[in-house]
Amino acid sequence: MTRLRIVHRTGFQYASPVTASYNEARMLPRTQDRQLVLQARVETSPATNPSTYSDHWGTPVTAFEVLSPHEQLSVVATSVVETRAATVPGPGLDWAQLLHAARISLEVAEMLIQTDATEPDEQMRMLARNARGEHDDVDGAATAICRLVGEAMTYRRGVTGVNSTARDAWPARAGVCQDIAHVTLGMLRAAGIPARYVSGYLHPDADPKVGETVTGESHAWVEWFSGGWRGYDPTNVVEIGPSHVFVGVGRDYADIAPLRGVYAGSGASDMFVSVDITRLE
Repeated sequence: MTRLRIVHRTGFQYASPVTASYNEARMLPRTQDRQLVLQARVETSPATNPSTYSDHWGTPVTAFEVLSPHEQLSVVATSVVETRAATVPGPGLDWAQLLHAARISLEVAEMLIQTDATEPDEQMRMLARNARGEHDDVDGAATAICRLVGEAMTYRRGVTGVNSTARDAWPARAGVCQDIAHVTLGMLRAAGIPARYVSGYLHPDADPKVGETVTGESHAWVEWFSGGWRGYDPTNVVEIGPSHVFVGVGRDYADIAPLRGVYAGSGASDMFVSVDITRLE
């Protein structure tokens, strides 16, 4: 078991004062099979009276509005989470069983649909077909695709932007975790494997020191369906472990962006982000 404290600071600096802003934050982890949330809160500046709900995919959402003039919006999400290694999954599905599951479950079927962000190019489709043809089981093909993408692509900032797609990132063989997840999702879905985008946090050290605060990151990985949802981190080419903290899922990044909003005012806005992670025990 690993206990982590995560402090995620983000927000917008406006070029000129805005009269109002309306925002949604998806920044708090939730308890699930491999993690227990002990504390979770969101604070804003200017102060607001937020409401909370769960979205279509079960992700906790903090919604709030600022109705007075402001030049900056700051959001701080603080959480304490106990994480553990993922349990060893049971037997996965073969292709016929997966087809049946997709026919009877909307949750599974909707994760077969490509989005603008994940739509693969022809080479990606060919690689996906090859991976499927080489494996009799879903897990074998899915793991092969995750590793193929992770080993082919380099994590590099500045190559892509927040609105870049899988078709932008794959030819460059580079991008950030968001891009690598989108490419992986595109190939998984092209192989007929339901797959979803996971947003969370990652401690950068596999064996972090107790009490040491480090610069972490908001992270993305993927899950595919094979009797249950099974995760893999293609950016780091590793299984999901105690250093991964799960926040929520969606079809792609647009469904699970940590902070989004609209504002009334003129001029541009700049986003700022920092994540600090401390192992408590």
